[in-house]
Amino acid sequence: MNPRHPNVFSTGLAPSGSRRWIMLFMITVHHLETSRSQRVLWLLEELGVLYEIQRYQRDPKTRLAPAALKAIHPLGKSPVITDGDETVAESGAILEYLVERYGAQAPGELAHLQSAPGTAQHRQSRFWMHYAEGSLMNWLVMKLVFVTIPTQPMPFFVRPIARKLCAQVQAKLIDPNIVTAMAFMETHLGSHVWFAGEHLSIADFQMSFAVEAALARGVEVARFPRLAAYKARMRARPAYQRAVTKGGPVVMS
Repeated sequence: MNPRHPNVFSTGLAPSGSRRWIMLFMITVHHLETSRSQRVLWLLEELGVLYEIQRYQRDPKTRLAPAALKAIHPLGKSPVITDGDETVAESGAILEYLVERYGAQAPGELAHLQSAPGTAQHRQSRFWMHYAEGSLMNWLVMKLVFVTIPTQPMPFFVRPIARKLCAQVQAKLIDPNIVTAMAFMETHLGSHVWFAGEHLSIADFQMSFAVEAALARGVEVARFPRLAAYKARMRARPAYQRAVTKGGPVVMS
């Protein structure tokens, strides 16, 4: 190892007598606290891939990502990873990239991270990969926004109006859709151990943040014991626990 550059390793002496060096590139996860990038940390821990975390803190008032993330990717969002010359954004794209590049030799149940095209497991996996962000997270983000609005600075005489309006939007629009989504997942998990079937798949990493958020922000949570059991199975995995230890809490309090 080069003492001045810990990611540079010697390959021995070249014919000329000089020492040859190779660079070992490490994946960097640009990790925003309490964000979807927790999915990426969990997958990397399961795969045993070498990585490092670049941490970013949310603005304490707005809870938005810092501008520094725009130096990594123009959208300024997390998660983003860099892997050598590659920069990959968006949770689903990152998970697919990591599985395609590093998942081929995964042992045991991790061998099922990507199912063969045309199988029932592959169709299930593809559905849940899209459902997580295409449908479910929309309602969960709206829930967070409408819970947060009444707590923001505003004239005192406006606050009761904002509180009442936000409560009505939640009761009539957001909460019913979240309950429908949770009931849908509850029924599905009645016949599936993991979202694509009997084995852990890429879909579970994509759905992990959504499940955590749904159980944290949803209503009538006691109605969904299978969803709670799924969360417990997920959290019981040593790799998931290591990801939480390194990345911090999964969802905002």
